Amino acid sequence: MQFDQPNKLDPRKKLGLIAGNGRFPFLLLDAARAHGEEIVVAALKEETDTEMDARAAADPGIRVHWLSLGELSRLIETFQAEGVTRAIMAGQVKHKQIFSSIRPDWRLAKLLLSLRTRNTNMLLGAVAKVLGDEGIELISSTSYLEPMLAKPGTLTVRAPNEQEQLDIVYGREIARMIAAHDIGQTVVIAGQACVAVEAMEGTDAAILRAGLIMKSLEAAASTLDRSLTVIKVAKPKQDLRFDVPVIGVATIHAMREAGATCLALDAGRTLIFDEIGLCRLANESNIAVVASLYPA
Repeated sequence: MQFDQPNKLDPRKKLGLIAGNGRFPFLLLDAARAHGEEIVVAALKEETDTEMDARAAADPGIRVHWLSLGELSRLIETFQAEGVTRAIMAGQVKHKQIFSSIRPDWRLAKLLLSLRTRNTNMLLGAVAKVLGDEGIELISSTSYLEPMLAKPGTLTVRAPNEQEQLDIVYGREIARMIAAHDIGQTVVIAGQACVAVEAMEGTDAAILRAGLIMKSLEAAASTLDRSLTVIKVAKPKQDLRFDVPVIGVATIHAMREAGATCLALDAGRTLIFDEIGLCRLANESNIAVVASLYPA
């Protein structure tokens, strides 16, 4: 995707990028550089692709610092030393990493002890506050990427059929309830029954799990409709600074493997990576993709 150059370079200080896994950090990097931003990347050793070093070597406007998930103090010190006053979180950090693999420094340990609950939203919100208190504003992860937000309407050749539409209506209600409790943002529905709910494993893994469940039901000669509909929503009060819903070609690959035939999204609140490639693969697979404005 090409990003338009602005009329003038942003006169503010350097932009910090807290980079997780996947392509999201690199897309954000490209878009921000197209806007003339100098980028200081906090690359997470447990998550970020080592390609980040190659990108920095090829572009003097990018500086990379590698650190571990639990090093909150070092993150702050690095950004302050580099003159960063605004930062963006981009890229997934696996939920199980957040809660099992990190070795928190004193600042993060203190933060964790202060939380009433340790769900993702609460933890990242607290990190955002700590950054803000240190003069580093965490801004929306959709900054610079608005062209990639899902637009309302049917995105594929095929629109959802009658049964899929019924599953979407039912599934949105369930998905919004689990998202409100910060459990996950995706449900997989068949015949207006909930087959799978996303938790810490992530969207694609939840879709594949639904496919395995349906295969087991098929072996048992179940009467449940075998077509799967995937519904992915934003949280009712989605904080666009982190955990914004994201889909890409890998989502469609997971749906094909699971036997899912329809994908429903929140328009304007879901990022689509490589929309052309995603829609091409969905059309080849006879998968319907539709985006609706919240709270439809």
